[in-house]
Amino acid sequence: MRKSIIFLLVSSGIASLAATETCRAEELTARDVLEDAKLYFTAPVRWDAKDWLYFGGALTAIGAAHAYDGEVRKHFAVGDRAILNGQDKNSVRDAIPAAAVVAGTWAFASLIGDSAGHVEAYTMLEAGAFSVVTTEGLKFAAGRDRPNETTRVNDWRQGGSSFPSLHASAAFAIGTVLAESGGDDFRWLRRVLGYGMASATAYTRIHDNVHWLSDTVAGAAIGIATAEFAMNRRQQHARRWELSVAPLPGGGTELDFTLTLH
Repeated sequence: MRKSIIFLLVSSGIASLAATETCRAEELTARDVLEDAKLYFTAPVRWDAKDWLYFGGALTAIGAAHAYDGEVRKHFAVGDRAILNGQDKNSVRDAIPAAAVVAGTWAFASLIGDSAGHVEAYTMLEAGAFSVVTTEGLKFAAGRDRPNETTRVNDWRQGGSSFPSLHASAAFAIGTVLAESGGDDFRWLRRVLGYGMASATAYTRIHDNVHWLSDTVAGAAIGIATAEFAMNRRQQHARRWELSVAPLPGGGTELDFTLTLH
C-alpha cells in the first residue's frame, strides 16, 4: 500500500508538471522539472552557511526527539496499538489531508482563473515528489524497525521502513508551500492550515504507533527544506525575459526587452 501511494504521488506530480511543455511564462516546462531535479539532488555541494546551519539544527532536533522515542512509544502503545504486527492500517487515511490540499489549491485556482494558484499547486507536487524520493532513500539506508515491530528504539539496519516518516515528509513539504506562498493578507490563515495539516499528520503517525517521534521530526525537516527549495525555484522560473529587435518605419531599430515577474 505504501509503495502504491508513493507511485501515485510521484507519477501524478511529474505528469502534471511535465504536461506544460508549451506554456505561459508563469508555468513550468518539462525542462524546468528536470533542471529542478538535478539542482535538488546536487544541492548539498552548493550549500552556504545558512544551509549548513539548518542541517545542523535539524540533526540536533532529531537527536533530541530520539532521546524521547521510548517514552513517547510507551504513552501511545496501548491496547491494540501495542501489538507488534508491523501493520499500518491508516496509511491511506493519513495521506488524504496532504492530497486534499493540493487538489483544493488546484480546484480553487481553476475556479477563479488564477494562474498563480496553479503554479502553487505545481510547487506542492514537486516538493512532495522530491521529499518522497529523499525519504525513501533514507529509509533504505536506515532500515529502522517501526515501533509496532519492536520495543527497542535502536533497531537500525533491520530492513525496516520507519525512519524518516514518509507521511510527515510529504505533508510538511505540501503544507509549507501552502503556508509560505501567496500574498501576506491571509498569511496567518495559510500558516494555520498548512502547518496545522502537517503537524496533525505527524501526530497521527505517532499516535497510531507506526512511527517513532524522531521519524516524524526527520520527515518534517526534509519536507520543510524541500518546500523552500521548490518555492525558490518557482521564483526563479517566474522571472522570464524576452528580447526582440524590430526595424522602425522611419529607419532605425527598436529594441524591446520584457521582464515578466509573477
